Amino acid sequence: MKPISARTAAACVLFVVFAALTAPADVKPVHVLTIDGAITPAVSDYLREGISRARSANAQLVIVEMNTPGGLLKSTRSIVTDFLTSPIPIAVYVSPQGAQAASAGVFITLAANIAVMSPGTNIGAAHPVSTQGQMDSVMSGKVTNDAAAFIRSISEKRKRNVQWAEDAVRKSVAITETEALRNRIIDFVAVNRAALLDSLNGRSVTTDAGTVTLETKGAIVEEHSMGWAFQILNMLSDPNVSYILFLIGIYGLFFELYNPGAVFPGVAGVIAIILALYAFQTMPVNYAGLALIVTGIILFILEIKITSYGILSIGGILAFFFGSIMLFKSDSSFDVVRVSLEVIIPAVLCTAAFFVFALGAGIKAQKRAPALGLQSMIGEEGVAFTDLSPDGQVKIKGEYWNAAAEEGFIEKNAEIVVRHISGLKLGVNKK
Repeated sequence: MKPISARTAAACVLFVVFAALTAPADVKPVHVLTIDGAITPAVSDYLREGISRARSANAQLVIVEMNTPGGLLKSTRSIVTDFLTSPIPIAVYVSPQGAQAASAGVFITLAANIAVMSPGTNIGAAHPVSTQGQMDSVMSGKVTNDAAAFIRSISEKRKRNVQWAEDAVRKSVAITETEALRNRIIDFVAVNRAALLDSLNGRSVTTDAGTVTLETKGAIVEEHSMGWAFQILNMLSDPNVSYILFLIGIYGLFFELYNPGAVFPGVAGVIAIILALYAFQTMPVNYAGLALIVTGIILFILEIKITSYGILSIGGILAFFFGSIMLFKSDSSFDVVRVSLEVIIPAVLCTAAFFVFALGAGIKAQKRAPALGLQSMIGEEGVAFTDLSPDGQVKIKGEYWNAAAEEGFIEKNAEIVVRHISGLKLGVNKK
């Protein structure tokens, strides 16, 4: 093997230096965030933190892969604001196949710099509805007009189909990904993330900080899923979970009050109540509904104390049921924020049974005469072993006791009942 000449070695060195100097700069990374479920304050915080992290990492693009049935209007507004003011391009990708961008998801998709859908997905049905049934016409009009103005402003900002966007709010229209592409709702359809990145390569995007040209070919993709802290907060934002936590807290506190020193029920109850209150502050709580639930519980307690022949229990069940249905306001949220009837009905019945039967039995047991010691003899029945005039002996449960007749005289073999105890002598009367 011939040795390499000095001239050849120098040429190789010059080639390497030239290649290094003329090579393109490192491609900036692409960050991927995921929404799979309702839009809640935890999701809003997760997206805001994700965009901030992407800025710190000098990422060129944030992709939000989304599948949502809708969520809270307040959280949606917060997300839209973050998208519209982000210096980094935001791409919303409705995926996987079979996913949806319904209700609040429509606003979020339209607010992105780039809107993309996977085959077999749909978008639409953004009409705000009551969480408690039908709203009155005035309130319904206010809510609908506000949502329509909101979605028009987003569509105009992103140069999307304003008329369709307004129809999604006013008429609850929903369309497939091919119809969305034809109606200028989305920019294109991508079968997977790889196809999405290929289609984005070389695309110019206008952000709040200026125009950015994407170089996604060969870019490093970093996935940032929702951490455990956000997952817990997101779970607490589920109205069904917060409702159940509230009831658990009530049960725990009552167990502790009626059984002082048990400790665990009280601790668990306080923790559950605090978690429920945190969840309530993130959602549009209707305090009239909360008051009805508390009223229902008070009526259950009164049923234990007062003989009402079931009237208080019926009132408690009705108050608890309607309070549960009314627990969240109808004018501040989209359709997914409500307590399910499948949760409410068992909860009402279990709560009624808990207070009327379980707690009632406990209170009656506390009032019952002692079952141990001499005091347990009061009320027992037996026979006079001798004449009592007034003193003598009686036989109770095979045992002989000194006794005194409270009525002055009781003949032998007469049936007697114990009325009181003085020392070791029983005070008895004829049965």
